[in-house]
Amino acid sequence: MNIDTALKEAMSIAGAIGVALVDYDSGMSLGTSGGGDWLDLEVAAAGNTEVVRSKLRVMASLALNDNIEDILITLHRQYHLIRLLNSVGSRNSLFLYLVLDRERANLALARHYLKRIETDLQV
Repeated sequence: MNIDTALKEAMSIAGAIGVALVDYDSGMSLGTSGGGDWLDLEVAAAGNTEVVRSKLRVMASLALNDNIEDILITLHRQYHLIRLLNSVGSRNSLFLYLVLDRERANLALARHYLKRIETDLQV
């Protein structure tokens, strides 16, 4: 699956508001879908790069020999889900960033679908 297809698949998840594929080494997004006037996905991608980098630094400081599967930020009306891509077909510095409407989303299913997208994505 290519980037455009992966983003379309992510936007088909119930409650999806916006999605970005982000390189946390550079802070740049490789593609976005959705968003809108109040959700600038380029700014969000850059900001969430700092979240990922910070967590990776903490893990290194603690000498944790493990990988981050995902990071969940829960807001009053939204879920912000960061899924690090660790599959063989992708670079190690990428993550999918998905914003969900809490009233319409099923968080467990969203995590399942993002894992499936990660497995099929070729970058």
